[in-house]
Amino acid sequence: MIKIIGAIFIVGTTTWAGFEFSKQLSERPKNLRLFRHSLETLEAEIMYSHTPLGEAAEKISKQIPNPISTHYKKFSNYLKKEDAIVKSAWEKSLKDIWESTSLKQSEYEVLLQFGENLGRHDRETQQKQILLTLTNLEREEEVAREKQKKYEKMVKSLGVLTGLLIIILLL
Repeated sequence: MIKIIGAIFIVGTTTWAGFEFSKQLSERPKNLRLFRHSLETLEAEIMYSHTPLGEAAEKISKQIPNPISTHYKKFSNYLKKEDAIVKSAWEKSLKDIWESTSLKQSEYEVLLQFGENLGRHDRETQQKQILLTLTNLEREEEVAREKQKKYEKMVKSLGVLTGLLIIILLL
């Protein structure tokens, strides 16, 4: 009886681990899509509404789900401080939410590079920077989707099969 309960726990745990890893694979393209959408909205706010950066970030934070909305909310709050520097506010807010995303280091570098140029140029140059970042994020999203298609089902199955293998080895 104890062996059966232990076997159920082992299979349950490894299955759960497989599903968690699979969840990370599916969350990455979603997070990238949200960042792309937020940058498109930021571009519209800057180019057509002539909204100041802090207000634009505040509006964007209300339009998209977490964790990306948290990034824009924190970014807006950092910009409200008297001695705020756009680059450091972007970087701090990105660091604050990074652990709650499923994004990789390459996406972090793309977003940091965007933050370095944010608010430093005129509208047209800023628009070009946003379009460049959107292109880079789109490429990363395609890679993430391919990886998700390739590995998601396998990782779930591997979790279950690993549990069964451990049980067989312990018998």
